[in-house]
Amino acid sequence: MMTMTLRIALILVSFATCFLIMRKIRQSKMQIENAIFWIVLSIVLVIYSIFPQVADFCAHLLGIYATTNFLFLFAIFVLIVKVFYMTIHISQLESRIRELVQKMALEEKKREEAEAAVRQMGAELQAELQTDMQAGRQTELQTYMRTAAQAAPQEELHADSHMEGQAR
Repeated sequence: MMTMTLRIALILVSFATCFLIMRKIRQSKMQIENAIFWIVLSIVLVIYSIFPQVADFCAHLLGIYATTNFLFLFAIFVLIVKVFYMTIHISQLESRIRELVQKMALEEKKREEAEAAVRQMGAELQAELQTDMQAGRQTELQTYMRTAAQAAPQEELHADSHMEGQAR
């Protein structure tokens, strides 16, 4: 049999838990899927405290003589189950995080390789451009020198003929 103090304490704690859970959901600090567990637990504790015969029946069914021992055993069992499922969920999240980090690292490496290839292509193009510019300058210089070489004898002939014309 549960004492009146224990029943009142269970009711107060259950309502306080429900209130806190609802507040966290409204503040978007807790997902509804996770809150359902706590709300159901609170409702079960309220049922046990309002109808102590249900807790007495469950205790006698399990062979537990004191109802309070059953309530503590029930709470411990439920919390162990919750911790087990949370551990599984955390393991899944850690695996997912590891996969995402690996994918990000591979994408970062591909991006760096692409940037290196672009830089290398840019350097090759710049070197090719400089080579072409130097070749173009040499071609221009050679053309200028040929033109100058061809113009020099004509100027000498023109200068010679001009001098001969003055001498006459």
